Amino acid sequence: MKASKATLLASLDRPSPEVRFYLFYGPDESGSHALAHRLLKSLGAERFVVTAGAVRGDPALLADEASAMGLFGDKRLLWIDPAGDEIAEGVAGLLSAPAVESVAIAIAGSLKKSSALLKLAEADRGALAHASYLPEGRDADRMVVDLARAEGLRVNGELASRIAASAGANQAIIASEMAKYALYLGASAEAVRDLDPETIEWLGADSSEGDWQRIGDLALDGRLAELGDALQRLSPGATEVVPIVRALQRRVLQLAPLRARIEQGERVDSILTSMGKALFWRDKAILARLLSQWSAARLAQVAERISGLERRLMLSPAPAEAALGEELLAIARASRR
Repeated sequence: MKASKATLLASLDRPSPEVRFYLFYGPDESGSHALAHRLLKSLGAERFVVTAGAVRGDPALLADEASAMGLFGDKRLLWIDPAGDEIAEGVAGLLSAPAVESVAIAIAGSLKKSSALLKLAEADRGALAHASYLPEGRDADRMVVDLARAEGLRVNGELASRIAASAGANQAIIASEMAKYALYLGASAEAVRDLDPETIEWLGADSSEGDWQRIGDLALDGRLAELGDALQRLSPGATEVVPIVRALQRRVLQLAPLRARIEQGERVDSILTSMGKALFWRDKAILARLLSQWSAARLAQVAERISGLERRLMLSPAPAEAALGEELLAIARASRR
């Protein structure tokens, strides 16, 4: 069945025992992932990854996994990401199974109305489908405020609008921003802090312009000589270190869902064209190269390493420029393999 916007969050926070399959799809893939993680938390389950290719090759697999008990009796959420019509037969088997121990979730990009998977999910009471679209205007501002509140931050309307615009209303980027601001300000549910313009200027996503963005791109593109030159030109106090890390995080978050679409069979040029005005013309060439160089799995590894670097920079008294240079050079070498 189709989930309305008004009832969706309640359906995720208090999952119905009748629903055994969730489909989140649409152009806002970061929003779909956020909904999926909300359901994971509500179920108190562990994520159990099932690939779409495996379901396509063995349609009975999904029902079999859903019917099986966890190895230690733990609760599981079967997680298919990315997904498309190739799993429709497997989902049909899941929905018709006599009983299941685990529910399944599929995260897809844009699906046509004629999609077999979408039709199946909308027609069956044992399934819930929801399309995610990028929030605009007040909806985008409200999303920023809600994500900030979850991290123990208070944000006024003007700053919320600025954050939403700088991140292109990408929920994953904004959530990452809020976590970073909270860490920097020492905010938590027990110690609420006001987010100020100075913190945004220093750490925000919109500070990732010019040479800061270029340095991260050089690392991802494997251009070791140019990267070395750029690192040598950092200021004596290396005040650019945090903005460079933020720029690199933003780029990886931009690349990850696009690369997932490629691994589903879409072409690089078609994906970049579909981005329209959301893609700066000067970014087209570098994005095309990076999408060809990095797989979704390797991008996930880079994202994890960058998060670790960020924590070290925040908490360690060691010279920041040395840690940054070492990590960027490691990424550049990895991109050439």
